[in-house]
Amino acid sequence: MKISGKRSYMLSLESVVMTDIVLNMFIFFFISFSLLYTFEPFRAQRLDIKLPKATNTIPMGEEEQLSITLTNEGALYLGKESVTIKDLKSMISLKHKNNPRLSVILRADRLVRFKQVVNILDILSGLGITRLSIAAAPE
Repeated sequence: MKISGKRSYMLSLESVVMTDIVLNMFIFFFISFSLLYTFEPFRAQRLDIKLPKATNTIPMGEEEQLSITLTNEGALYLGKESVTIKDLKSMISLKHKNNPRLSVILRADRLVRFKQVVNILDILSGLGITRLSIAAAPE
C-alpha cells in the first residue's frame, strides 16, 4: 500500500499566457487602425455636411473656386478655416480685390436656417461678387 502525504498538482499557465498575447495583439491593432482612420488626410480635409437635393445640378468646373461652408450647428468655414461673419467679409473682400473674377461656391447643410444663408448671400452681394454657385447633391 502506497500512502502519499502530499498531492502534487501541475499548474499549467500556457493558456493564460496565450490568451494574454492574443488580447494584447487585438488591442494593438484596434488602436492602430482607429488612429489611422482618425488621422487620414482625406478625412481631415473634408467637412461633412448634408447638401440639399436638386434635379438640375451642374458638375463643378476646373477653375478654382472659393468655398464657403455653413454647417448645421452654425459653424462657418472659408475653405477649411473656421471664420466668423466679420472675418468672412474681410477675407472675401481681400480675395476679391486680388481676383475680380472670383468664383464662390456656397455649401450649406440642408438643415441650416435660411436666414443664415441669406446673410451670407447679402455679404457676397455687397462685395460685388457675381459668380456664385450653391452646392446641391443630385437626386
